[in-house]
This record gives sequence, structure tokens and C-alpha cells, in this order.
Amino acid sequence: MTAVSIENRSLVIVSGEEAESFLQAIVTTDLSLVGSGEAWPGALLTPQGKIMFEFLIGRTADGLVLEARAEDADALIKRLMLYRLRAKAEIRKDATTSVTASWDEPAPNDALRDMRFAKAGVTLYRSASGTDGATPSLYHTLRIVNGISGGGEDGAMTDYFPHDLLMDKNGGLSFQKGCYIGQEVVSRMQHRSTARRRLATISSDSPLPEAGSAILAGEREIGTLISVEGTHGLAVIRIDKAGSALAEGATISAGGQPATPILPGWTGLEFPANTDETAS
Repeated sequence: MTAVSIENRSLVIVSGEEAESFLQAIVTTDLSLVGSGEAWPGALLTPQGKIMFEFLIGRTADGLVLEARAEDADALIKRLMLYRLRAKAEIRKDATTSVTASWDEPAPNDALRDMRFAKAGVTLYRSASGTDGATPSLYHTLRIVNGISGGGEDGAMTDYFPHDLLMDKNGGLSFQKGCYIGQEVVSRMQHRSTARRRLATISSDSPLPEAGSAILAGEREIGTLISVEGTHGLAVIRIDKAGSALAEGATISAGGQPATPILPGWTGLEFPANTDETAS
């Protein structure tokens, strides 16, 4: 087994007899689909449909647990308390439990299977068990090459819609459960197929520049790197512009070096062959 301690993560516990109905009405994930021993991606959106907070959500003996960026935890709790109103739900931060990612079997005790990785055919668990001394870069490389984002692991994604990070493909965005904050906007994007920005893996023969660097097609910016491990990275790119560039044989680059964008195979997405370059 490979077991890696994941830094910069905090757990928020939501418990009580109305905890699930409270969260079901505000988060993007359909909690009725979240089984025992599973962690699903999710988000709390603005009314305009953009991401306010990202997290992974699962069931434990203590209640529903939200794993989020450590620096987001207090603000997330404050926002949840604002929305709680009279719901019979308790919200608290678990400041003592660390998060470990492990793969290559077997599952640790009380582990949650990360369903983002399951979509990509990878069995990975999240738990509070110890590590085997493996470096965090092993986990992030595994995540990046499989096109896995979400849970705030690539920083604050507040400029993005859930579709941009493939949440419509990885189970983190429901279109069937009914209303939640921002639902009208993301449902409209889904039904009109207007999502043009998508998460892609980026690879190069040389180390990629740091996160935040532009992805260029020729001299035209088509996206931004959001996470990097050596020669591999994740970027949110305009797939219509990338499709045009690939069809024309234009050089796609990052930090002045050639780079190859690939849409994760598990999504079923492809770069469009015919695009409307007048689209915004």
C-alpha cells in the first residue's frame, strides 16, 4: 500500500437529525447517492452558480463529514451556520484528525473511497490512518495524470463554475435532486451545453511552469494552469479554442515550451472539431 499524508486539509462535521436534509438543500451533491464508505465531490455555490467552497463529502459514525482546504474551514462553517436557520444540525470543525490518501489496497479501517478516482478506474481511500513515508507528490501526480480536481486541492476555485472542473462528470453536480443554491444557473449551462471551459491534463517534456501560468495557442491565451507536479499539470482551458488550435496545427505551450492538453478519458469529452471563434 502507498499511504500519503495530505497537507492543508480540515474536516467539518455536520450532525443531527436534520443534517442531511439541511445539506441536501444547499450543496451540489445529491446526498441520497452517497453510500457508506464513500467520499463524493461537492461544492457550495454562489447564487450566480460559481464555486464558493469545494469539498469532499462522506458519511461517518459522527455524521456527514466535509473535507475542505484548511484555510477555508472556518469560513465554510460560518456560511453553513448562516444557512442553517432552524434546522436541527450541529456544525463543528475536527481540528485533530489528519487526512491520509492510500491506494494499491487494502482499505484502512474507517476509510472512505474517493469517488472522483473511482470514475477514473483508480481505487483510492481517504482516512485518518498513518502514512508509509511516501511523499505527497506521489498522490498529486496520481491525481493530476488522471484528471482529478475538486475538494479545493488545486487552491481557491472561486472564479470557476462547477462544469469547468468536471463536476458534472465526476458526480459532484446533481441535475435531478431539485433546488440548491446556484442550481438554476448550472442546470441552464447543462441543458444548453454552454460549458466551454474544461479541466484538462497538461504534459510536457520539461518541467511545467508554476500554477497560475497561462496556456497559449500560438500567442493566444486559452487557459490557466491550476496545479503542477513536474512535467504534468492540470489546467482549465477553453476547449473550443484548443480544438481550433489542434485542428490548425498551432503550437500549444506553457511557460514558453510545447505542452500537450488531453481531456480525461473517463469524462467522454472531446475537443470540438468545429468551433465558433466569435463565442466569448
